[in-house]
Amino acid sequence: MAAINVQRSPSPPPLEESNNGFLSQSLASTSPPSSQTLEQYPSSMEHDYESICWGCGLRLILPSNAPVFKCGWCGAITKQNESRREGKKLRWRRLRDRCFVSILLVFVSFVICGGLWAVYPVIFSVSLFCGVFHSIVTFLLSVSTVSMFGLAAITDAGTPSPVVWGSYPAVRKDELQDYTFCQYCSKPKSPRAHHCSSCGSCVLDMDHHCPFIGNCVGAGNHRYFIGFLIVAVISVTYAAIMSAYAILHVLPSVGEGSFQEMHGLNSNIAFMGILKDIFIAFVTSAVFFSPRGLVLLYLFVASISVGIGLTVLLWQQLYFIYEGRTYLTSLSSQDDAERDCRNLYRFFGFPHSFSLYFRVCCNSKKIHRKL
Repeated sequence: MAAINVQRSPSPPPLEESNNGFLSQSLASTSPPSSQTLEQYPSSMEHDYESICWGCGLRLILPSNAPVFKCGWCGAITKQNESRREGKKLRWRRLRDRCFVSILLVFVSFVICGGLWAVYPVIFSVSLFCGVFHSIVTFLLSVSTVSMFGLAAITDAGTPSPVVWGSYPAVRKDELQDYTFCQYCSKPKSPRAHHCSSCGSCVLDMDHHCPFIGNCVGAGNHRYFIGFLIVAVISVTYAAIMSAYAILHVLPSVGEGSFQEMHGLNSNIAFMGILKDIFIAFVTSAVFFSPRGLVLLYLFVASISVGIGLTVLLWQQLYFIYEGRTYLTSLSSQDDAERDCRNLYRFFGFPHSFSLYFRVCCNSKKIHRKL
């Protein structure tokens, strides 16, 4: 079985073997293949048929049972049985993304505004310095979280660079190596790119489509997405701590005497007693909770729940970066990536490990001492 490229070139390229096992040969002359060439394939030519490579436009002679073939000149991969499956669902996916983004913005606004209204009267009652300090911390965390969210949502996820295709004189040898044709975008797709059915476009180094930012996570905004997760985890942890601190001041039944009992009893028994007192105080006071107390309780539970989910997602993302993979590549059986901490350094913008920078600093100090 053979795949023959009939092209116009001054000299014939050598015989090559493609990835799928078929042989591809480029003929030099503009006339049909000679009788000597046809005699090399007496049995296969009877059942072969002619196709055109989408990458370079050359005519190919292929076996009739070849659903996927690779061009011997430009290296483009053609999938003949591939068809478009994307329809009217794109509109509903975008509507879904807008709903999730709205829910996230409402939650962030409620945490910020509700926290200021419910927590800070308690914080300012402790001392003016404590209130001002935590107000500054809240402002910095709020601005950082919203900024990282905006950058991850607005920044282009990674549009592949345009390439020349479709014409043999313009496409050079192996210029479209392992490229495929995207039926949805109607243009070449890099082996590093993946078509997102929610965005309706191809994304370079796509990790996944996140409906909460209404955008894909790819080469262009992956760093902003990780930064958003880090800042969000810190923010919800801070909100949970401050809510718990304010709740303990709202519950009058839990006094200092309960905590002082730990000194005279076994640690386990004392700890269980403290938990029992807190639970009883919470149950007896829950009915008489003021609106501020209910908001504090909701902030605490919501912050803990969201913080656990964001922490798991952040750990998963950092682990994939450490492995040199993305979420989509982890779903495939291929495991040719190299696990190394240098993947994390390069991802965050450090071409070398921190040990190298420390080593340079130490060596520079020694040199200054000698001079």
